[in-house]
Amino acid sequence: MDLTVWKPFREVSRLRREMDRLWDDYFGPGRRGLEPMEAWVPAVDVSESDDKITVKAEVPGLEAKDIQISLVGDVLSVKGEKKSEREEKKENYHLVERSYGSFSRSLKLPASVDADKIEATYKQGVLTVECPKKEEVKPKAIDIKAE
Repeated sequence: MDLTVWKPFREVSRLRREMDRLWDDYFGPGRRGLEPMEAWVPAVDVSESDDKITVKAEVPGLEAKDIQISLVGDVLSVKGEKKSEREEKKENYHLVERSYGSFSRSLKLPASVDADKIEATYKQGVLTVECPKKEEVKPKAIDIKAE
């Protein structure tokens, strides 16, 4: 009779893979059955240049008047609500994947910005917020004097 070393974490990992496979078989790949309980949160891109920070958020199906933007300290918040377009008729839905409901997304900006100069535009479902940096945080080149 041979003795083998028992590795409990390998068993836990195997169990996890089996449970993931079970959920994928039931709900479909990538879905774990938790989406209806999760809040809808728009995807964002945050980029930084020498003079500004740009935040782009995907908020399709909304109008600009349904979105609120605020800045408190160095935290930019985007809030809104995507209303359901379904009318209650005697229809049987077979698949509903579009998300509805209110959302809130807060992001800590990587640098101090001038709140009075922030500009926001909304085009084709993408909200773009441009936040100019304060003068004191903009990079400044310093000349070196050779002797």
